[in-house]
Amino acid sequence: MKRTTTFLIFVICASTLFLSTNINAAKSIEISDLTCEYFTNPMGIGATAPRLSWILTSGVDDQVQTAYQVLVASSPKLLTEKKADFWNSGKVESDQSILVDYAGDALESRDICWWKVRVWDKNGKASSWSAPARFEIGLLGAGDWKADWIKSSIGFTEIFHPSPMFRKEFSLDKQVASARLYISSLGLYQAEINGEKVGDLVLTPGWTSFHSRVQYQTYDVSAMLSTGANAIGVTLGDGWYRAFRPNDRDREAFGKESLDVIAQLEVTYTDGTTVMVMTDDSWKSAMGPIRKSVIYDGETYDARLEKPGWSKAGYDDGDWYGTEKVRNDKGRIVYPASPPMRRLEELTPIEIMITPEGDTVVDMGQNMVGWIRLKVDCPKGTTITLRHAEVLDKEGNFYITNLRRADQTNTYICKGGGTEIFEPHFTFQGFRFVDISGYPGEVSKDMLTGVVVNSDLEKAGTFSCNDSLINQLQHNIVWGQKGNFVDVPTDCPQRDERLGWTGDCQVFAPTACYNMDCSGFYTKWLRDLAVDQHEDGAVPHVIPNVLGRGGAHGWQDAAVIVPWTVYQWYGDLRIMEEQYESMKTLVEFMRDQAGDAYIWVPTERQFGDWLAFATILSDYPGATTDKDLLATSYFYHSANLLRKTAKILGKKEDAKDYGELLKKIKSAYAKEYITPNGRMASNTQTAYVVALTFGLIPDELESVAAKRLADDVNAFEHLTTGFLGTPDLCHILTKYGYLEEAYKLLYRTEYPSWLYPVTQGATTIWERWDGQKPDGTFQDPGMNSFNHYAYGAVGDWLYRKVAGIDIDPEAPGFKSIIIKPHPGNEMNNVSAAHNSPYGKVSSDWKILDGKFMLTVNIPVNSTATVYVPSTDETLEINGEAVGAVDKVAAEGVDYHYIKVKKGSGKYTFVSSYDQ
Repeated sequence: MKRTTTFLIFVICASTLFLSTNINAAKSIEISDLTCEYFTNPMGIGATAPRLSWILTSGVDDQVQTAYQVLVASSPKLLTEKKADFWNSGKVESDQSILVDYAGDALESRDICWWKVRVWDKNGKASSWSAPARFEIGLLGAGDWKADWIKSSIGFTEIFHPSPMFRKEFSLDKQVASARLYISSLGLYQAEINGEKVGDLVLTPGWTSFHSRVQYQTYDVSAMLSTGANAIGVTLGDGWYRAFRPNDRDREAFGKESLDVIAQLEVTYTDGTTVMVMTDDSWKSAMGPIRKSVIYDGETYDARLEKPGWSKAGYDDGDWYGTEKVRNDKGRIVYPASPPMRRLEELTPIEIMITPEGDTVVDMGQNMVGWIRLKVDCPKGTTITLRHAEVLDKEGNFYITNLRRADQTNTYICKGGGTEIFEPHFTFQGFRFVDISGYPGEVSKDMLTGVVVNSDLEKAGTFSCNDSLINQLQHNIVWGQKGNFVDVPTDCPQRDERLGWTGDCQVFAPTACYNMDCSGFYTKWLRDLAVDQHEDGAVPHVIPNVLGRGGAHGWQDAAVIVPWTVYQWYGDLRIMEEQYESMKTLVEFMRDQAGDAYIWVPTERQFGDWLAFATILSDYPGATTDKDLLATSYFYHSANLLRKTAKILGKKEDAKDYGELLKKIKSAYAKEYITPNGRMASNTQTAYVVALTFGLIPDELESVAAKRLADDVNAFEHLTTGFLGTPDLCHILTKYGYLEEAYKLLYRTEYPSWLYPVTQGATTIWERWDGQKPDGTFQDPGMNSFNHYAYGAVGDWLYRKVAGIDIDPEAPGFKSIIIKPHPGNEMNNVSAAHNSPYGKVSSDWKILDGKFMLTVNIPVNSTATVYVPSTDETLEINGEAVGAVDKVAAEGVDYHYIKVKKGSGKYTFVSSYDQ
């Protein structure tokens, strides 16, 4: 805070004293990273009681927040304690610094809210006020939409037809102060104003259950408008709305004949008056250069048909068609809770090759999701075709059989006359290799740029170690997540599927949250799950639902497991409140299916331990786990998470009811599936992993069951688990003292293992353990994706056990942290970090010269329990010896732990480690 030099000397001294006090406060504790509903300065949010969060930093160890004060006002000038016109919380005695509920005056559509916060530290000293942040309320109800849904009057008869274009000219007779464009579509849209693209988002409005929910976006277009004549244009593409269902090109997922748009441009003049420009039947429409643009098949673009200046004022649209109003339900229009999709990275080719079959193929060096930006200078009418594939076959030829019926082909027809740049508009591809044909010259690397597209989730985690293959595994996990987080958590991004499979989502969710901030992403997806849930409580196999009836164990349980995961990672109670009825309805469905026997024997299609280890041996066909065992296991697990949720939300009767249900399920399960000697009825690794993870083994048999699991791992010398058993395999081995076996599985490089694909050159996680065999041949092309994140769920173990960054289940959101590394095998140098809601948590450890050195960072307003591996009872913290230590045993290893509790700060622990 600055004072002018024209004050009297006394005032200058007073202000200097005030400055000194604030500077000292700032050094004690500082505030940054203000967010509202997980977003920084969001526009168009739909929450009337939005939640506010901030991150604290300090140069003082053990620092905490003891109170806060929030000011919210309609203008930055009103952000004072006396003038804040929306909310002055006053001093609130609380350590809550994440997801603080706004509790001020009722907020209305279009309200722009400025806010700031200050806190009090552990000594009761107030911080300086934070820098101001802002959030803006969107259109809260159907009544706020004055615009009409419209469609083109052009009669389309083809399943795949040219993209319709819409335009409207308008005049603004005063100086513009601000302007907002609210826009949505059934199909995908790109908007332009006065010849310029609006915003940097792609594939908008995204993918939802369009029957119930259609997202809209809000753009600040103030700088795009001018006094006088203006124009707005919108182009639509089929997108997910009119995407055919897998293997059935005659049926659309949601849409019928038309693609529809609704747009509402609201302009505020400098004198405070307003004007609206809205979609109605006065708009014009036409077909343009996008002749086809389909999610699965790609785009055909004829540049000869471009309409220069079509989104500018003064364009001659005399030969354009009209538009028609469409009676779509405006109540379906919702704000997007998830971050949007953007172009986030660019890759350059690493090689151009001519295959044995004579194709010109470009290697991007990375299995990626997005598209190619093409730059050429060719004669008019030159047709250039780009085909996309993940792999080359054993002879080095372009391989697309595993894409099934997805063409993944973009075609560009040149207009001639100079350099032309093409990017597809309403499609994306999953690929590493690009086959380019039709180009009349020699293909060069500078002609193609890989544009990586995915939901713009903030990077939250990093993991690295002293093993290059494991580092590549982590790389592959992250890139698999990137490629399959395109507004929906899909199974794969390339073949004629690309669906939001619930089972893949739930097994990978913890790893996903370590790698990226998935709070809003999962919130959005879970809302679609709730509206797509069947009336009897069963959950579809995929969300949004385009496959019909669901009800598969391990898949539908995403309705319970994913909200619980979001709560654990982000401390988000509202997600459980919102999803509670969905969670409960699912468990009641399973209760009804199980009946009084409390054993669920499914009668509908189930997937079981999908893609578990299989052989062609006559005496061992594979590691098949009985589906009723797995179904009952998940019945118990979901009921248990629901019981915990009910208890947290204060639903005492429900908590009691599900507690009693758990006892009955566990008793019936033990009688049906566990022998008195601790042998599972299905003697597979997955059966033991699931039963031990979910707490279904009687206490007295846990160690016996765990040994049977470890014995099976040692007998096979590899894992045999599929989608349901793999995520917790290493966790359970570690928990019960078989860390050596867990590390053996991690380090294994032969099939089946996590590192086998790495040795084969994989840059993402594969769907199958042996998608590509050692001889270069492929698995069944009917199901052989090379970008399929499910088996990447081992990333959770890397963060949680190897690096040792773990959540305290009693204090979710990393309010309380557990740091407990598990050194083993050849692992001797690990570095990991996670950006938690409270700030950065890190664990870096190495073993050197008989010492275990662990450096950790604990964010302000959090605490940690640190477990330092040691082979004696000596410990140094930041160079100072510690006297008496709290020694904790560790099963199955030649070391123990020294337990230390710490507040915020950076600490280096050094212990003896004689291994």
